[in-house]
This record gives sequence, C-alpha cells and structure tokens, in this order.
Amino acid sequence: MSQSPSIQISKGGDNFLSRARLVLARRTEGRGTALLIALLVFVSLSQPLVFTAYPVTLGRIALVGLVALGLTAVILMGELDLSVASTLAVSGVIMALIPNLWLGITVALGVGLVIGVVNAFFVAVVGINSFIATLGTLFSLRGLAFVLSNEEPVRISNVDAGIAFGTPLIGPITPRILIFVLAFIAIQVFVSRVKAGREFFAVGGNRQAAFDAGIPVRRRIFTGFMISGFVASLAGVMNTLERTSADPRAGQTVLLASFAAAIIGGNYLKGGRGSIVGTLIGATSLGLLQVALTLSGVQVPVQNIFIGLILLVAVTSDPASVRVVLGSIKSARQGASKARSRETEKSVTDR
Repeated sequence: MSQSPSIQISKGGDNFLSRARLVLARRTEGRGTALLIALLVFVSLSQPLVFTAYPVTLGRIALVGLVALGLTAVILMGELDLSVASTLAVSGVIMALIPNLWLGITVALGVGLVIGVVNAFFVAVVGINSFIATLGTLFSLRGLAFVLSNEEPVRISNVDAGIAFGTPLIGPITPRILIFVLAFIAIQVFVSRVKAGREFFAVGGNRQAAFDAGIPVRRRIFTGFMISGFVASLAGVMNTLERTSADPRAGQTVLLASFAAAIIGGNYLKGGRGSIVGTLIGATSLGLLQVALTLSGVQVPVQNIFIGLILLVAVTSDPASVRVVLGSIKSARQGASKARSRETEKSVTDR
C-alpha cells in the first residue's frame, strides 16, 4: 500500500515548520525579521499614518540605527559601550560652540574618535570590564556636556545650514537618511569583506584562541571602540544640525533604543555572533514602533516600557542567551548551596 497524499502533505508541512523554527532559532536575523513582520502588521492596523510620514519615520530609524551600527562593532567582540548617548550629546555641544561650522563638525567627529580610544585603552590596556569603563565615561561625558553648554541648549552659528540639512534631497530622503545608508554600507562591507572586520567575530567568539592565532586582539578592540565613538559623534552632529542647536540632554533615549536594536537584530552580547543587517532590521522595528506610539500620544517613558518588554522577548527567545541565563542561575544556586553547607559545618563545629 502506498502512502496517502495527505500523509505526504503533512510531512512536507512538518518539514517546512521545522525549517522555519530552525531559521528563527539559529539564524542571526531570524527573530528580528519575525518581530519586524509582527510590528508591520500591528502598525498598519493601529497607526497607518506611520507609512505616510516618511521623513519622521525614516529619520527616527536613521538616528537610532546609526548609533546601533557603531554599537554592533563593539558587541561583536563581546564588549559594551554605554557611553554612546553621552558621546552624541557632548559632540553636538562642542560642534555648536565652535563658530566655524565645518571646523566644528571636524572637531566633534575627532572627539568621538578620542572617546573611542579612551574607552579602548581602559578595556584593552588597563583591563577594566567594558561595562564599568564605559559607564564611567557615560557620566563624565554627560557632565562635560552640561558644563560646556552651561546647562542650556547651544545654537549653532550657521542656522541656515542646519535648516538646509533637514531639507529632503530626493522625495523623503534627507541628508540624515543618506548618511545612515552610507554608514550601513561601509560598516557592513568592513565586517563582512575586510579581514580586520571579520576578525571581530573571532575576538568575540574566543579571545584566547584569536590571540593564539596571531590576531591583534588589542588593536581590534581599539578599532571597534573607535568606530562606535565616531558613529555616535556623527549622530550627534546630525542631530544638532537638524535641530539647529545642541542640547546637553540629547540622546537620553537613544542608548536603550540602540542597544535594543542591536539585540533584537540577533547580536549576541557575549560576542562572536551577529550581523549589521540584523541591527538594521532591529532599528527599523524600533523606529516604526516609536513613531507609531508617538503619533498615538504615548509619552516617552511609556515608550521605554514597550522597548524594554520587546528587548526581554528578544533575549529570552535566543537559545544561547537562555543557556547563559540558566547557567548563571545554576552557578548562583550552587554557590548558595555551598555557602549554606559551610555555615552548617561551622555551626556543628562550634557546638
């Protein structure tokens, strides 16, 4: 007896579902793509105006995505850069304080590179954990932005240039969006085609093995943090130009959103796995969500709640992240059990 067609169709369906689950579980961009599709459906039903307000939507995606692209270069090596939002703010302030616009832009971008070098020095040379090192620069740079600006917005010298920068070039494409696209292409080519960029994955996957293989680990860490600092300062320059003034409080919501974009896109916090394309998908998802919530009258603090929930879903749906969390919980339980055992032995000995 031959198998019935219905059984064969069922097996084909099972195979398709199995392959889909495999892609969503293992493919770097899989979960980000699934989230993007879900958000597209949600936004089209709840706030379709998002798809007609192109300048606003694309501008938000470009700002969050640009910072997230720089963060991805660091995350691929298993490091963190918490100072990106403060770098954005202080670069904008420094640019606005310099009367000559082009000189101000050049100095601001140079400041971003210097901040990247400082962060990398503390991480790669001094040996401080990147979370602690960049947390320190986060507060220091934010304070510097307030001191330099006297705690007030600083207007740029050439307001006309700022207004022109916010004017669309072709259709809804503004200079901010064009710069974001060019930055995406440059970083994507660097990490996928250039040897130094591909070595980021080796450094993040197994640092000791990368060192043994002759990869200049310390140099790669400097390169990654310099990319992150430069891109964050570029975002600060763009933000200042479009607003025609620099606000020392700028970028306070960018840090959470950019990290969420990178993680939603499938980048593994411990390094060695991720993609620039995934970060683009994550930034697009968050940009759509933020614009939809803003148009619906949702305040920024409430928007951050939604972003945090999505970030939790992205992390908990990653099998590798779940294993790390479970391993941490197991280690904590074992440590607590050993501590209780020592306390019991000590009490018995005292008796």
